[in-house]
Amino acid sequence: MAVVQYAGTGRRKTSVARVRLVPGNGKVKVNDRDIEDYFNYETLRTIAKEPLIVTETLDKYDVLVNVHGGGFTGQAGAIRHGIARALIEADPELRPLLKKAGHLTRDSRMKERKKYGLKKARKSPQFSKR
Repeated sequence: MAVVQYAGTGRRKTSVARVRLVPGNGKVKVNDRDIEDYFNYETLRTIAKEPLIVTETLDKYDVLVNVHGGGFTGQAGAIRHGIARALIEADPELRPLLKKAGHLTRDSRMKERKKYGLKKARKSPQFSKR
């Protein structure tokens, strides 16, 4: 018999997380490593697990994540988004709870592109009078 699993894709900045929820006891694996080993900061671990905490399903599912692109902050946000989407697939009644917490909205803030004549997106070269 096949194991029931729920999938969700999360995105944030340039990070993409493919998340699978498998019935279990709350282990979170990111790129085949434990979440404690993957994220050095407790805040990032909390951000990633937030949908599970809000819905009180932390000890119901094992979370298997494949994440790439971006930095660790973007990756934590992508994991959060993916877990929230997978939870809805598992139990549609959790949708209002996750929606209210703001975990279903894809954070659209991206790095602004660099413009010609400038050093960065908005920083201009130093002005010299002479």
